[in-house]
Amino acid sequence: MIHETAYAKINLALHVRRRRGDGYHELETLFAFVDAGDRLSAVSAEQDTLRTLGEFAGAIGDPFANIAMKALAALPRAEGLEVTLEKNLPVAAGLGGGSADAGAIFRLVERSHGLPDDWAARAAKLGADVPACVLSETCLGRGTGTELEPGPADLAGTPVLLANPRLPLATGPVFAAWDGIDRGALPQGTAREIALAGRNDLEAPAVSLCPAIAEVLAALRETGAWLVRMSGSGATCFALYDDAAARDAARAGLDPAWWTLAGALR
Repeated sequence: MIHETAYAKINLALHVRRRRGDGYHELETLFAFVDAGDRLSAVSAEQDTLRTLGEFAGAIGDPFANIAMKALAALPRAEGLEVTLEKNLPVAAGLGGGSADAGAIFRLVERSHGLPDDWAARAAKLGADVPACVLSETCLGRGTGTELEPGPADLAGTPVLLANPRLPLATGPVFAAWDGIDRGALPQGTAREIALAGRNDLEAPAVSLCPAIAEVLAALRETGAWLVRMSGSGATCFALYDDAAARDAARAGLDPAWWTLAGALR
């Protein structure tokens, strides 16, 4: 049996530049990944199968329509994999949960069978975040997020706290609510410099659709974090700290009804 973690994705900065004619958006983002997330295990089988369990398993509906199953189908092999997915990340939460699961599938297949040379194109067809989630390391994303280049690694090991008000927020309506104003390019520099000088252009439209996000952001800003921001299209927010003790104290003081995760950046 082989195991993989589907690492939670966060966007240290997310700049939306314009709407495209095909319905997608041109954006620039700095992806980072937390050292925790969903857990997957796999054994060889006659055909591909997927079993789901865990706190948020019920939120993903038919497992055979899940993106993890689609990832398996995108990577033909001589034998199948029987995959068990422990769904620990909330769904529709801005953490790339489904994309992270697909990325973990790609890594499981890579370890057991190897990946085709065009794996990145196959991953991009599954979703804009999937290629970055296959890598699961700090990287810069452009275009729809699928054009990747290595990112600065100076924040590796940084304590991070995730918080979600347990309210799902679909990506499509958030992008549709974006005001269409280009507020400028992603800054350059170290990951810390980009994060501090950057922004998330989806934060305002997400808050307009899910006001509880503003409550999470306000609570995190009271904890002494050096950066607080919403991730992706929400509703999860994150806070970065200089030491784990401050992170853990912050988590203890948050609303116990919220979903939280304490970890470190990879």
